[in-house]
Amino acid sequence: MESVRSSLRYLFADLIGDHDGEPPFLPDGLPEAATPAVSEGIHLLMEYQGASYARLYVDRIKRFVRRSNVDAAMLAEIARLLAARMAYEDLIRIAQLRLISLQSGRRPGGRETYDVRRFRLDELLGALPQAVADSMMTGFEQIGWLGRRRIKVRFSIRSRFAVRRLKLIAGLRRWRLQSVRYGEERAWAERWLHMIARALDKQPAAAHAVIETATMIQGQGDAYRQGLSDWHAIIDGLAKPTFDGALPLSDLAAAIDEARAVALAEPGQGALQRTIAQIRARALAAPSSNAAE
Repeated sequence: MESVRSSLRYLFADLIGDHDGEPPFLPDGLPEAATPAVSEGIHLLMEYQGASYARLYVDRIKRFVRRSNVDAAMLAEIARLLAARMAYEDLIRIAQLRLISLQSGRRPGGRETYDVRRFRLDELLGALPQAVADSMMTGFEQIGWLGRRRIKVRFSIRSRFAVRRLKLIAGLRRWRLQSVRYGEERAWAERWLHMIARALDKQPAAAHAVIETATMIQGQGDAYRQGLSDWHAIIDGLAKPTFDGALPLSDLAAAIDEARAVALAEPGQGALQRTIAQIRARALAAPSSNAAE
């Protein structure tokens, strides 16, 4: 019921033109050199979802402000990648961007006025509120369509009807924070930030490599799912056990870079899992070192 009430409040605010308040302030103590990245992130997330979402972004950034081993460049990189991931590319965002291109002065006519994307069925359902999506996903899973079915969606601004359709899709924004996909993205963002913090505590030299793993997850469709799966494999196989003290890996940054290179060169988890197993075997067979405790 709370999610329904929240959705109705959002719908009412949208109808009366109240777009969730003013932008949040920059965090106190933010280095001047990191200010442009954080400001751009706030602007992006205001456009993407609204002020409360931008405030969540600022709250997440605050965790790393004033840390002695986080300089302005690292903070700016965290801010940039966090904003990019929080503004994840779902069909709502693609519709938003097409409408923005129309508002910027581009008019229907020409190939640039439409964009055709292929979505997994679970991606499309994932943009719906969880209460609605769960039952639909169960039904499609029972007939074997959920992870296999691919659906083409045309994002066009060629006609008034097409623009109205885009507005309907973009209007799902009001329910985005109750969607299945948002729940997954929220969990991922919190884990990524947690792993950065653990790297800073346990192996500061690996913090940059952990931060950059966010670039593994981009776009939508099968490529997005593959990147997400590869990310979890590297974190679960290398980073977490190192931070837990279960894997004596003294150079986690090099290990992450090696695993990422394999994942990029050979899509599919076979080669990546073999590489992770080899890295782990080398670490466990090596003499005792100054691995993270």
